[in-house]
Amino acid sequence: MLGTASQAPTRYRNHNGYLLRWDGEGLLFDPGEGTQRQLTLAGIAVSAITRICVTHLHGDHCLGLPGVLQRLSLDGVQHPVTVHYPASGQVYVDRLRRASIYDERADVRLEPMEGDDTVTVNDSLTLSTRTLDHRVDAVGYRLVERDGRRLLPDRLEAAGLSGPEVGRVQREGSVEVGGRRVGLHEVSEHRRGQRFAFVMDTRWCDAALELAAGVDLLVCESTFLEAERELADAYGHLTAAQAASLALEAGVRRLVLAHFSQRHPDEREYLAEARQIFPDVVAARELDRIALPLRRR
Repeated sequence: MLGTASQAPTRYRNHNGYLLRWDGEGLLFDPGEGTQRQLTLAGIAVSAITRICVTHLHGDHCLGLPGVLQRLSLDGVQHPVTVHYPASGQVYVDRLRRASIYDERADVRLEPMEGDDTVTVNDSLTLSTRTLDHRVDAVGYRLVERDGRRLLPDRLEAAGLSGPEVGRVQREGSVEVGGRRVGLHEVSEHRRGQRFAFVMDTRWCDAALELAAGVDLLVCESTFLEAERELADAYGHLTAAQAASLALEAGVRRLVLAHFSQRHPDEREYLAEARQIFPDVVAARELDRIALPLRRR
């Protein structure tokens, strides 16, 4: 959690910034002002970033983009970095990318998202967007890991599989042992892929529910408290209670609240409100590291 403030940073909260580590991928969401420094404080090199996902082009969600992009070149990052954002914000992304003079050496690839869209991250991950209900064009993101198989040691032993044969049955789907062919399905069980959603700056809407459906971890805005419900709706935001209700209705496993209004310096207010509705909830603080729940069996 690189930053948890909403429109204005405070003495204790930086503008938005969230880095998701997923195996070899590093997805940076909504880099607001100060993200480059927050990465340094967190001990994270910019080389950890493989994709940047911007929900919308309000400044608290994107004004850190120029510094991050320039740092990629300064540090000589060798791998390509893809930047996703709502397609309607192209003119602003172009301005941010060329905000100042620098020696551009990084391989930065712009991939705008056309509202409800899906791209392939790698062989096991897909990244999807849905159009949210904010005052400007905004999207939320959903990352889904492909389902797989979990090997079961007792079944491997019973089938006489060990050493190189274990790798072969995973790669090829079956292997011959002791005169008979053993299939992968005989020595493994279904493993549901893990899922993550990022929902920022939106009123309650069906798209938010679709993004959050069945995810293991949901990072969700909770700009206001329930007493400010009308204010939240007027400015296109959620309350902590609404974020918790969203998590409950969508079948989320763990909820992380962020994007807090400067009028509430103590995030425990948000936590208390949300916990009345949803049990596994974290009110994020600067530089927190929050784990996805362990895989479901």
